Amino acid sequence: MTQTTTELEALLMQRSLTDPELLEAAEKAADYRILPDATVIKIGGQSVIDRGRAGLYPLVDEIVAVRKNHKLLIGTGAGTRARHLYSIAAGLGLPAGVLSQLGASVADQNAAMLGHLLAKHGISLVDGAGLSAVPLYLEQVNAVIFSGMPPYQLWMRPAAEGVIPPYRTDAGCFLLSETFGCKQMIYVKDENGLYTANPKTDKNAVFIPKISVDEMKAKGLHDSILEFPVLDLIKAARHVREVQVINGLTPGNLTRALAGEHVGTIITAN
Repeated sequence: MTQTTTELEALLMQRSLTDPELLEAAEKAADYRILPDATVIKIGGQSVIDRGRAGLYPLVDEIVAVRKNHKLLIGTGAGTRARHLYSIAAGLGLPAGVLSQLGASVADQNAAMLGHLLAKHGISLVDGAGLSAVPLYLEQVNAVIFSGMPPYQLWMRPAAEGVIPPYRTDAGCFLLSETFGCKQMIYVKDENGLYTANPKTDKNAVFIPKISVDEMKAKGLHDSILEFPVLDLIKAARHVREVQVINGLTPGNLTRALAGEHVGTIITAN
């Protein structure tokens, strides 16, 4: 049964915001999907963008083709340059919030480059303040580009260990998809999906086509294809209850995934 506004307001006025009855009532409130027909795709920084022309040009052509039939929010990863910045900043003893700002600058650079490559097709880059214009871009050209780093900056949650920001571009793109209530979240990487080990270094690694968050954690695979906190975000999500990881270096994979095909690895909340 849907919780009414009056009932929620009464509880909110009387209880702590962490009160169990209040939280239960809020959980029963009706969901509203802001962009239910849109898909968020995250283009990996190290896996795709850092490859330059060879990795990015074919994917750009595919994006131009598929956006005719799909509404796309295209997020960018940071990649190798961010890792270099993290190593320097961590060596200087700087906190996670500062490293978050540095990593965001690299994701911004990648978004700017992708925006220039797609500019002649009318696909624009928006920054954090411009996200309110996303529906207009989707209505006009079916696609928009954004920097994948979540806008925590100095307010980044401290890491459990070390100072590397725990919420990076995988998390930022997922949070956008969940907030807008999008229909799909697709991670575009340089592997077919999740394996039992790193396929780049272990020839015996076995491909996993579908797995739950709990199974990934139980197998110790929680940080092997996506940032660790993303798994908890999927588990807690109300709208985007699964994500798919695909190999963007294989032509046609993105098109098939957008069409609803099982192309890579599907990671589910349950």
